[in-house]
Amino acid sequence: MYPELGQLALILALLLAVLLSVVPLVGSIAGRDNLQAFARPLATGLFVFIALAFAVLTHAFLTDDFSVAYVANNSNSLLPWYFKFSAVWGGHEGSLLLWILMLAGWTMAVAVFSRRLPTVMISQVLSVLGMVAVGFLLFIIITSNPFDRLLPNIPADGADLNPLLQDFGLIVHPPMLYMGYVGFSVAFAFAIAALMNGRLDAAWARWSRPWTTVAWAFLSVGIALGSWWAYYELGWGGWWFWDPVENASLLPWLSGTALMHSLAVTEKRGVFKSWTVLLAIVTFALSLLGTFLVRSGVLTSVHAFASDPERGVFLLALLAVTVIASLTLYAFRAPVVHVRSRYGTLSREIFLLLNNVLLVSATLLVAVGTLYPLVLDYLDMGRLSIGEPFFNLTFSPLAVATGLLLGTGIFSRWKKTDGGWLGRKLLWPLAISLVASTAVLIGYGGFKPWAFAGIFSAMWVAVATFWDLLDKSSSRKGRLHGLKRQSRSYYGMVLGHLGLAITMAGATVVSNYGIERDVRMVPGDVATVGDYQFVFREIGERQGPNFTAQYGSFDVILDGEQVADLHPEKRQYSVGMSVMTEADIDAGLFRDIFVAIGERISDQAWAIRLQYKPLVRWLWLGAVFMAAGGFLAISDRRYRIRERAGARESAREDTARQSDDPAGALS
Repeated sequence: MYPELGQLALILALLLAVLLSVVPLVGSIAGRDNLQAFARPLATGLFVFIALAFAVLTHAFLTDDFSVAYVANNSNSLLPWYFKFSAVWGGHEGSLLLWILMLAGWTMAVAVFSRRLPTVMISQVLSVLGMVAVGFLLFIIITSNPFDRLLPNIPADGADLNPLLQDFGLIVHPPMLYMGYVGFSVAFAFAIAALMNGRLDAAWARWSRPWTTVAWAFLSVGIALGSWWAYYELGWGGWWFWDPVENASLLPWLSGTALMHSLAVTEKRGVFKSWTVLLAIVTFALSLLGTFLVRSGVLTSVHAFASDPERGVFLLALLAVTVIASLTLYAFRAPVVHVRSRYGTLSREIFLLLNNVLLVSATLLVAVGTLYPLVLDYLDMGRLSIGEPFFNLTFSPLAVATGLLLGTGIFSRWKKTDGGWLGRKLLWPLAISLVASTAVLIGYGGFKPWAFAGIFSAMWVAVATFWDLLDKSSSRKGRLHGLKRQSRSYYGMVLGHLGLAITMAGATVVSNYGIERDVRMVPGDVATVGDYQFVFREIGERQGPNFTAQYGSFDVILDGEQVADLHPEKRQYSVGMSVMTEADIDAGLFRDIFVAIGERISDQAWAIRLQYKPLVRWLWLGAVFMAAGGFLAISDRRYRIRERAGARESAREDTARQSDDPAGALS
């Protein structure tokens, strides 16, 4: 009975999504307030019914209801309850339902937290989100029903969850990633609504900016969690493999970063409006592209869920309709948006524009490297593998250039910046960054060109950020008063830029100075990696809840003293008879020591992977800083002021710009 209740809830949610996509939109066009008033109740009802369907599926997993095909294929009675819970989104159907639940949650959040916005705008935003929900609800009901029954032949037990997914990472990584993916639908909906009603002003940017920022923050955390999960779970010791599905999550993050900066210019200066709208459309389209890559079956990856061509065709059609319809609207409406504003060559507007150019270039680079092999294979023009060497060679220069540009742009001013003044401002940060970068390279044992470029770029961002904070906090009432005077939005920017610097430093150091060895060892052997000695003491066995494991015991010695006792495992799962490697890691802020057991070579000998990973934790620490900066920025009071006051301020700004700058550049 419960699975049928879940199926009914999805059907009712589809009906509500259709009403949400039509009724408020008609009301906004016809000026009917009574029709627009349905937007918020419909958004709430949509969330309630999708949440009910999700709860029913969760109940089926926790109670081992193997009459449901999806449960039987992705769970087992021996699975611990917390893995049964995360198994809800461990396969295609459940992960898609989680995606739709996130979409409904974002839709209801917009309905609840946007009560001060104009009724016409919020009605159109919710209608656009309803249209997106219609597409995905049709997809799950027609091609990916999670409530299909196995009647009358109900299996006695399930096939088990993929051992790779029996990990804490599955509990936290997909929800965070989807919060980011789906969150960009709100920025997309605001952009489409702004195009429809012609309100591409500073107030629109102010309304859209916090939603974009919080989606970007969630996506940053989600990507970092995926990188961390791959690092310790797969047993390879890597943190980014340029896997096509990893790239699929990086694409909207890059364009979303460009969108955030472009929204800042639109809000503060009223320029780049058309470009900002286009970035919002592209970012959401890339989120849909990521969904297509993971669930269409076009990829063979540890991340990929589906292999049904029907699903791929449906998703591709949904992506095509979304992109074509939104770009058509953009083509008709964007050219009528003209704002004249004058700004100099070294103005902050120019630096942010160049920042956008680099980020979009990086997005195109990753997109081409990811999609080009797929297109060739689809057209039967041969197989081409584009992997880590290509991306490292082409992406790294863009990342370094972005850091250098960011550190310089921090000191620039809106409209016009004097070149001599800017040069004097950059002198001391430049000297400090050079000295600090040289010291880091000496500390790690040698000069490498790309290592220096990456470290200097990271140092440059960090030093410039702190120097700017020092400048802005100067006050006749004291430094503390100056710090208190700064807005939360500014401190959010500081945290975000520091997070980027930390991540860049970690990526550069671990890529250039990390050490790994694959060795043959028997108990009693000693291997050396850098300054560390690894003593292989013994092999033992233990019994887990649904697996048996052979584990090794290793002492890690530094300068004659034991610094770690590690126990990596080789697990065999009893249901699917899958064999998995579980690495053991001695983690630290400045280095990780990583040990993984490979294959048994003989009765006593094993293949062992030993690694020294300097600053690898900085990769994920930086992501935490970036996300914290995003959440802090959206708590700025200007996002909580009344819409009416914001609209008056926006109108005054637009009037002042048009009268002050009659002959500037078009946005």
